[in-house]
Formats: sequence, C-alpha cells, structure tokens
Amino acid sequence: MAKISKNTSIETESNLSAHSYEELAALHSISLILASPADLRDQLEQVLKEMNLRLGMQRGMISLVDREKKEVWLDVAHDVNINGLEVIYKSGEGITGKVAETGRPMAVANLGQETHFLDRTGARRHLNRTELAFLCVPIIYDSNVVGVLSADKVALQVENLDKELELLSSVAGLMAKPVHVRVLEEENRRLRKIVGQNRTPSMDIIGHSKVMQEVYGLVAQVADSNTTVLITGETGTGKELIARAIHNNSSRRESPLIQVNCAAIPDTLIESELFGHEKGAFTGALHQRRGRFEEANGGTIFLDEVGELSAAAQVKLLRILQEKHFQPLGSSRVVSVNVRVIAATNRNLEQDILSGRFRADLFYRLNVFPIYLPPLRDRGSDIILLADHFVLKYGQEMKKGVKRISTPAVESFLSYTWPGNVRELENCIERAVLLTKTDTIDCAHLPPSLQVREGELAKKERSKLSFVVEAQERTLIIDALEETGGNQTKAAKLLGTTKRVIQYKISKMGINVKLFRKKKQESS
Repeated sequence: MAKISKNTSIETESNLSAHSYEELAALHSISLILASPADLRDQLEQVLKEMNLRLGMQRGMISLVDREKKEVWLDVAHDVNINGLEVIYKSGEGITGKVAETGRPMAVANLGQETHFLDRTGARRHLNRTELAFLCVPIIYDSNVVGVLSADKVALQVENLDKELELLSSVAGLMAKPVHVRVLEEENRRLRKIVGQNRTPSMDIIGHSKVMQEVYGLVAQVADSNTTVLITGETGTGKELIARAIHNNSSRRESPLIQVNCAAIPDTLIESELFGHEKGAFTGALHQRRGRFEEANGGTIFLDEVGELSAAAQVKLLRILQEKHFQPLGSSRVVSVNVRVIAATNRNLEQDILSGRFRADLFYRLNVFPIYLPPLRDRGSDIILLADHFVLKYGQEMKKGVKRISTPAVESFLSYTWPGNVRELENCIERAVLLTKTDTIDCAHLPPSLQVREGELAKKERSKLSFVVEAQERTLIIDALEETGGNQTKAAKLLGTTKRVIQYKISKMGINVKLFRKKKQESS
C-alpha cells in the first residue's frame, strides 16, 4: 500500500482555502462529531450522514487498509446495507483498491461508463448509474494510507470534479486519526479471533506486533534446547512471561521452573539461597535446606534481575555455571545438577562491564542466546490488545460489566510513552475498572499522568484543526463585509447563510464591523 510524502497535510490545509462558507461550516461540524466522546464506529457513521445532509454526498463508505495482507475491507457505510456482507478489495482491485494502492484520489463523472467500478455492495444495482458521479480519496495518517473514503453524487450537481475531490480529501484529513485507531481495533478483533482458534496454551503472552513476532520466533528457536538465555528489556515488559514460555515449550516442561529474584537476596544469604546449607552451617541454620539450583534439577532456573548481584555473588554464580556442581554451605558433599539457566535484567550489562560493575566472564556465560523484549511504546496496536485483555480480567475479578474503552481513552493509551510498560498499563486498567460506574472506561478514569497527556493531545489536535477552519472562515466573512461595506444582511446573503449566524460569528471572532462601514464612507 502507498506511502505518502509529508507534504500531504500541507496540501490538505491549502485545500480548505478553496471551500465555500457552507462547505467550511460542514467541515467544522464534522470536526465536532470526531471530537465527541462517542463510540468510534458511531462517529464515522455520523460523519457519513453529515456528508449526505450538508454536502449532498450519497452512499458514503469508509474502507480500512490492511497493509500486511495488501487488501481493503469495507467497514462503515451510509445508505448502503452491509449487514452480513464482507466486502474486500485486493490492492489495485477496482477504484477503491487502486486508491489504496496509489494513495491518489480518483473521480468518475459517469458511473455508467466506468468499467473498473465493481459495486460489490450491490447498492447501485437498481439505480441509473449514468446519473451518478463517484468520488474516492485516500485517508492518510502518518504518511500511510490507512483507509479509503468514497461517495456518490448526482452528476448534475457536480460542477467541478477536482473541487469535489478537494472537499472529500478535506473530510478524509479530519477523520485520519480516528480511522487509524479504527484500523488498529479491527486488526486486534481479527487477531483475537484467529488466536482463539490457533494459539498454543503454553504461550501465555499477548501481542501480535512485528517486534513481538520476532521475539516469538527466537523463543521457538531456543526453547527445546539447553542453551542459556539472557532476556533484556525495560522493567515491566514481561521478561518473566518469556522465561516461562521458553520453559513450557521445552522438553523440561514437566520439571520445575524455579524463579530467583536476585535483587531481593542479601549478599550474606546468596550462597545459602542458591546452593543450600547444612544444619548448623551458620547462626540461625536450624534445619538443612536445599538450594534453588538443587530444587531446579532437571528443570529450569530463572535468575531475574541478575544485573543487581553484588561482585561476591557474581563469583559464586559464575562458578556453578562453569563447573555444573557445587557444595552446599557447611557440607562436604558435592551436588551435581542438570539445570537450564535463563537470566533477565533491565540493566545495560555491557555498560556495567565497562564501569566495572559486572563481570565480563559472567556476562559471556549468560549471554549465549540474547532476547531483547521491546518496550510497550514500540509495540503499536499491542497496547489496545493488552488493554482489552486487562479490562476483561479485572471486570471479571471485580464482577463489573465493563465492556469497552472509549475512543479518547484509546488515543491517550496510544500516545502515552508507558515508562512502566505492561505493568503500568495493567495497573492503569485495574484502577479504571474500579472507578467506572458504567460499562465504559473513559479518560476521567485514567491516572493523572495520562489525563494530562490526553488533554494536551486533544488541545493540540483541536488547535490545529480549528486554526485552519476558523482562519478560512474569518477570511471569508471579512471579504464579504468589505464587499458589502459592513452590511451584515448582505454579507450573509453573499455567503449563503443567515444574518443571525453571521452576527454570532462576528461577535465570537471579535470582528469590528464599524471599520468596514468607515472604509465605505471614506471611499465614497
């Protein structure tokens, strides 16, 4: 599918200057619909309805682009019955497929003479196509075609096809971000359906982004072996889940997986904790105790936060990795173990080696097969997938019928950096489920850090949108007042609206009508 240059947004803004007052008013109304807290699909349906009522565009349709499969599927329609239909276009197939592939708008002055028009919905089967024009434009977000917007218009009402395409492109520009979010929602819905059928129960990990697919590939490669694995990544990314997935997909799955939090063990107890001790080996050793390595014999030991081990503890760990046997504290017996080692850390161990904080020889023993777990902010649509999972989890735990996350809240999730990663997202959803009194999680239920971010983004989006629309609106009103010498009734007639609307806009924008009257008097 097409990748679009950064100049596209500039072109969209310049297109607005070519619109009439009524067209700008329609665009402003559409922007208000998209800024409302309604369900995303409902918002898009309302936009298509507004296009029909105010712009004369019939049978509006919004199709979503699947860039990986290189296909386009019809998602939302107005005045077209798509219940039970699954309308899909391959890249380049029909007008919709061509627009998705090229990223360029297309217009047909006479549908009756267009051979590439497929009409897969059958909506025009009983209509006289020669009386209809067809308009189709790409919906572009972040330089990528994420969807296609199309509509019919009575051919006799179309004076200039290029101008009609500019208007439709302006509508597509307003809905770009909501359609992008809608694409992510639909991809996750489809993935959940596929995953529910094909997912192996041992892979208890949620996420289908490209970076996570790479992680799954590494897990599949290394799982059924005895190779030592080092999992790195920021705190809260789910390193323990990856370690568990490796163990559960290995031949050791029937044997124990023993987890050791290296950061929580004092230096004085590390040897006893890992290798065990005999009764009376030290003060307080009232009983014999098996160490974690011995408990993990035949299975896997997971050394979490291995980067937090002290220099003394690192020496002891290195010894067992090299020799594969050890002596419990206070004992003369030698214990040999068959243990698979998986370690994890959120530290940069290579940097710690340079600073003398971590032993190079231990690092090379652990870093046989490295797996990097990406932060949540780099996992794209996985954020929505995980959020939905946690909503279901905590809704059931708290016996609350929470079913969905509002569009503004989803947008806030997608734009937040998530320094605490998956753990922070889970805590956020748990709090939101607890706070909401309806079946929906909204921005008001999010922690202050996300609410502030959401507010900033909304303000930024509104200001960009409003600045373009209102600036052109102001210019049109000023031009009309200059032409009519400040006569608001004549200005309203010139702009094709009412005097009351013009008076309201003049007051809201702070336009001084007396200046135009004075200019007329001076010129006369």
